[in-house]
Amino acid sequence: MNLIAHPELLELLAASHALGTLRGGARRRFEAMAREQAPVRAAALVWQGRLASMTELQSPVVPDAAVWTRIRNMIDAEQSALALERQRAAASAAGEPRQGGWLRSLALWRGAAVAGALATVVAVTVGLNLRDQLQNAPVVQYVAVLSDDKAAASMLVTFDPKKKQLVLQRVGGYQEGADKSLQLWALPPGGAPRSLGVLGNAPALRLTASESDVQAVPALAISLEAKGGVPPGSGPKGPILFKGALIEKTI
Repeated sequence: MNLIAHPELLELLAASHALGTLRGGARRRFEAMAREQAPVRAAALVWQGRLASMTELQSPVVPDAAVWTRIRNMIDAEQSALALERQRAAASAAGEPRQGGWLRSLALWRGAAVAGALATVVAVTVGLNLRDQLQNAPVVQYVAVLSDDKAAASMLVTFDPKKKQLVLQRVGGYQEGADKSLQLWALPPGGAPRSLGVLGNAPALRLTASESDVQAVPALAISLEAKGGVPPGSGPKGPILFKGALIEKTI
């Protein structure tokens, strides 16, 4: 099947791959297509970056104090119920009227109910936090996977129109020298390369950009330049290391 012609299915498979729920032969086929087709590879990298950003790029979310109070109360109640059951079991073993079986079942039922309620509280808290993170997740309108001449992916580039940012994530092992800088270029059709910014050394980078900077630009490239990059108005002076098509996605 041509996944590029079915964008909704491509997004679903890419999300499942990132979550780890795509397994076996389906996972191997998807990874094979990602190696051969840049749009599939881009979708996979976007979802990997999206899920990673929930913990790496998002600020920590501290649960409300009331949540911890409810959890402590549930744990205390469960421990009290178990302690009472142990006391009654000991009394039964010493010759007390044999109600231990019924009481034991009641204590176990109470313990299970407390555990279930505790799991519900935790699940609701995590679900609310995840919902908030998804609502605040970047909107991806354009995406590019920049690769070297051996088709090895080295940089994932996405454009967020809400924040007016280009987000770059290093996905390869390339590292420029201390006296060099990487510079990102837009390659407009029939025009000279236009600088979009000089990159730092961090694994995840952000550059301010407007939609006009990437609209109608079919490809992006990264060159290796002297420290600080080349001045505005001039094209790349060093070699082009990575290049890739810029693909518009449905928001």
